[in-house]
Amino acid sequence: MSDVALFLAHSVALESEAADRYDELADAMEVHNNPKVAAMFRKQAHYSRLHLADVQETAKDVELPKLKPWEYQWQSAEGPESAPVERTHYLMTPYHCVHLALQNERRGHQYYADVARNSPDPEVRRLAAEFAAEEAEHVVMLEKLAATIEEPQPDWDLDLDPPVVTD
Repeated sequence: MSDVALFLAHSVALESEAADRYDELADAMEVHNNPKVAAMFRKQAHYSRLHLADVQETAKDVELPKLKPWEYQWQSAEGPESAPVERTHYLMTPYHCVHLALQNERRGHQYYADVARNSPDPEVRRLAAEFAAEEAEHVVMLEKLAATIEEPQPDWDLDLDPPVVTD
């Protein structure tokens, strides 16, 4: 990541995509009458939007490049904090939700820490280190929350009347 505008464009996309994904997951949980997990995903979307607002404030005087989806420098097809849809289940519990969010925040922290270590631009390194520190705070918060949530029973996903999928 060699310039501030490019870095901030990535940061805006990372937080925006994370918030949108959490909202998508909350919508899916609501459809499946899983209100506790839906509310937890909404809260994560809210936190992502708060961080997005901070990034946008930092970028307010910077003209950000308009990147095409394939121009983002992620290690996977999506931003580091976008929850993988395949890791969700309509019967998932708060335990699963918190651990999914925790993994997302760890990936976000790692992304920013890597940029802070590897960018040739001192201002990018400074901003990335600042963002990494904020993500580290999120990780600690979620770790504390995870410690208070009981692990579900092994048959947590047993549904005697599962949804029917039709072609």
